Amino acid sequence: AGYNELQTLEDAREESGWKLVHGDVFRPPQNTPLILCVMVGTGAQIGSAFFFTLLASMLRMLNPIKKGQALTAVIMLYVLCGGIGGYVSARLYKFCDAKAWKKNTLATAIFFPSIIVGMFMFLNIFLTFVGAATAVSFLTIFLIFFLWACVATPLAFLGSYFGFRAEKIEVP
Repeated sequence: AGYNELQTLEDAREESGWKLVHGDVFRPPQNTPLILCVMVGTGAQIGSAFFFTLLASMLRMLNPIKKGQALTAVIMLYVLCGGIGGYVSARLYKFCDAKAWKKNTLATAIFFPSIIVGMFMFLNIFLTFVGAATAVSFLTIFLIFFLWACVATPLAFLGSYFGFRAEKIEVP
């Protein structure tokens, strides 16, 4: 009887861990897949912009002395990587079997930039009232908004189009 009890304890120990959660690892979220997909797509966009900025720095395309040049490169690469964010978000959204692809694509294109622009505008208003030299002009803000609206958002929709046309991700 003691031998059988030991065997069941070992079996219980084996059944804990990976064997219990292996089916849950690749299960898509049931409640809000939109939030997950938007965050992952935005993260892919930021990560790819960061990677390309580092690559340009390693290839000495950016001068480390000119800090404005590096910041401009980061912003331009973030805008140009909008297609990557849309593609990754769409592939994950399709994996989750969700149907509102337009909502997903629009949220991917708008979510992170709207938070950043909101914080930037809030701080810039105070800098303008104080008369600081670091306050950004209205024209510069308009040009960045124009870049986002006319380049990054269409690229996110283009990436999303190709992401939804691709095969659904199969799990092992």
